[in-house]
Amino acid sequence: MTTLQTNSILADSGVAFGTSGARGLVEQFTPDVCGAFAIAFVEALKPEFEFDTVAIAIDNRPSSYAMAKACAAALKQKGLNTIYFGVVPTPALAYAAMERKIPSIMVTGSHIPFDRNGLKFYRPDGEITKADEQSILGLSAAFESLGELGELTTHGEAAQEYVDRYLSLFDTPFLEGKHIGIYEHSSAGRDLYQPMFEKLGAQVTPLERSDEFVPIDTEAVSEEDQQKARDWSAQYGFDAIFSTDGDGDRPLISDEKGVWLRGDILGLLCAKQLGAEALAIPVSCNSSVESSGAFKHVERTRIGSPYVIAEFEKLSQKFSSVAGFEANGGFLLGSDTEIDGKSLKALPTRDAVLPAIMLLSATAGGETVSELVDECTVRFSASDRIKNFATEKSKLIIRTYTGNEAELLSQLGFEGVTVEHSDTTDGLRMTLSGGDVVHLRPSGNAPELRCYAEAVSQERAVELVKQVLGSVPQVKL
Repeated sequence: MTTLQTNSILADSGVAFGTSGARGLVEQFTPDVCGAFAIAFVEALKPEFEFDTVAIAIDNRPSSYAMAKACAAALKQKGLNTIYFGVVPTPALAYAAMERKIPSIMVTGSHIPFDRNGLKFYRPDGEITKADEQSILGLSAAFESLGELGELTTHGEAAQEYVDRYLSLFDTPFLEGKHIGIYEHSSAGRDLYQPMFEKLGAQVTPLERSDEFVPIDTEAVSEEDQQKARDWSAQYGFDAIFSTDGDGDRPLISDEKGVWLRGDILGLLCAKQLGAEALAIPVSCNSSVESSGAFKHVERTRIGSPYVIAEFEKLSQKFSSVAGFEANGGFLLGSDTEIDGKSLKALPTRDAVLPAIMLLSATAGGETVSELVDECTVRFSASDRIKNFATEKSKLIIRTYTGNEAELLSQLGFEGVTVEHSDTTDGLRMTLSGGDVVHLRPSGNAPELRCYAEAVSQERAVELVKQVLGSVPQVKL
């Protein structure tokens, strides 16, 4: 056996931390790289926590199970036990591990293509921080190169505990009379959602389960998936369609017409229904959040759940109920809250089920989902991405034109407009004369350039995104 050092293995792996977890190509996640991540993670936690067990779960990617076996084998070298929860949503793993006060590792690449994968890490008290990420990469711990990997025994408790978390909030089947479609595809939670919504009283129709991994990006829904939702709604007369990304931490929810909701509008509706006092949300979120007047304070952050979570502690010192959400739909409950007299514990990681349930509970008075959306939306957002666009090129564009935004606008085909305000909290966000907003940002998880836009109409926001992404490859560098 060869003795290895975690920091050397990780430095040579080509795998990097993005906005949420470590991501890379499948071939970069060798058994030794997975083992190095697992060991460095637990060693980084030891100064703060005592534990003898680590929880592990996976998504439905073809490569995920082998990566989980490698993590478990490495942890065994360090005398640690593992509980393998199988294929479950990321928030189900995080919740089960936090209840047991143990760390956990989720093997998932979320929405990125199946030739890539990743690892998400959770401390016993929630998601790791950006400081934790640096500790993991820099820590030097010895371990033996991994040989044959043993099989894992699946425990089903995490899935059941996650479902019970939400079923326990309601005494009556409040979704009685509702017809919900579940777009299952390859979501890690697809086996949980139909029985859960049925127990809440809904009629449920499952849709399009896939044996092949489907990389659903809730922030850049494909034209194909947009058309599917419209067709399904016309065919079945749904009140809503529910789906998630690959690991079940970001929701994708449509109204009764089959129009997918923007994640930040969904988050706004969920936070209002929960009665949250203060919010932490990324800079890319729709400004309807502030315009709604529903919250005492809204703090803007960089994009990524660790940045949202980092604000919770500060906000909790001033406000009794704190939450956060992202433009991609993931909702984070930053403080314990009460729903109809029932206590719901904080879950400071992205979750797809809570916003779906709270949105549907808001329709109990007879309003449709689209009516709720119309009532709170004063500005309209759109977003999309260019795939296979080198991250360094994206960063170079932003570096080159920060402070020279007028020239960038000219190259993107804008005429007769000026930049009234620019924000470099994360990427380059430009507020233009007339009120339009254009925001360019390199993806933190994949070689993609994202564009977010905000305008007075949905059509204008979509038009802005198409114009920018169509022109940006020709920008001079």
